Amino acid sequence: MKSEDRILLGHGSGGKLSHNLLSKLFLKYFQNEELSKLNDAAVLQCQGESIIFSTDSFVVDPVFFPGGDIGKLAVCGTVNDLAVMGARPLYMSVGFILEEGFLFSDLETILGSMRAMSEEAQVQIVTGDTKVVPRGVADKIFINTAGVGVPLRGAHPSGQNAKPGDKIIINGYLADHGITVMAKREGLELDLELKTDSAPLNHMIIDLLKKIPEIHVLRDPTRGGVATTLNEIARQSQVGIKLSEKALPVSPKVSAVCEILGLDPLYIANEGKVIVITPAKHADKVMTVMKQNKYGKNSCMIGEVVDDPKSRVYMETLIGGQRMIEMLAGEQLPRIC
Repeated sequence: MKSEDRILLGHGSGGKLSHNLLSKLFLKYFQNEELSKLNDAAVLQCQGESIIFSTDSFVVDPVFFPGGDIGKLAVCGTVNDLAVMGARPLYMSVGFILEEGFLFSDLETILGSMRAMSEEAQVQIVTGDTKVVPRGVADKIFINTAGVGVPLRGAHPSGQNAKPGDKIIINGYLADHGITVMAKREGLELDLELKTDSAPLNHMIIDLLKKIPEIHVLRDPTRGGVATTLNEIARQSQVGIKLSEKALPVSPKVSAVCEILGLDPLYIANEGKVIVITPAKHADKVMTVMKQNKYGKNSCMIGEVVDDPKSRVYMETLIGGQRMIEMLAGEQLPRIC
């Protein structure tokens, strides 16, 4: 049997293999107007009222890492997926798959992280489920979530809305989460204080949309990193995207690890970052509002949307050339969220 006949780790990367799996298989069976938009959450109508609904699963390895754990990741990831669709997150469900032998003390730590993040985000965990599988059938703990929110009036961010001339802003350093998890997983002895960027961004995003509802696109660049996320947006909106290498925010410690290991921070997962694509006339105000929040103090402008019928993403390099930024092909760092 050929490798293309089986599921590979790369099918969970968020990159090309993931998109092929989604478009060629899942959409084949589940095709509908809302799913086909390929946004982070669905905007649904229920008895004349709009709700925003999202689901996610978390299989990160290891389950504990500097600055967080799988529970913190689960709440923040779900909250952020709702918020980038212009929602005020309200409720979550949580499903646990536990491996026989998992420590009660570790589970309690994870539940404590989830409670802390849900309280910060002002989201209630209102229903859930627990299953236990035999030792060796799973890897300690997997978590599935679903989230429900209500849309903010006048705000309609979507991956289809980017327009030529828009400015692209991000709220801080790239690749902190992916590099932190990878270093912990591989047992790298680094004299660096690496820490996940995982955070609930809903309060910052809600404040942003209340003051600037004209924002075109919001997206959290998780699996596949900023590069893959921008390629998704370019294709959804049928535009091009130009980045500036000198403007990309990467901390010196993450940059050092990436250089040693030959990794590109543009393709590494983030869990506390949001890409904002806004009309140019609002860019300065967007920056001001974001910098007033603790999760946006390092916000910066990294590029702009351009007219390109081929929907290409490219970067102006430090030496004055251009480099094409493709979608992640396979799996650079598996099980990162």
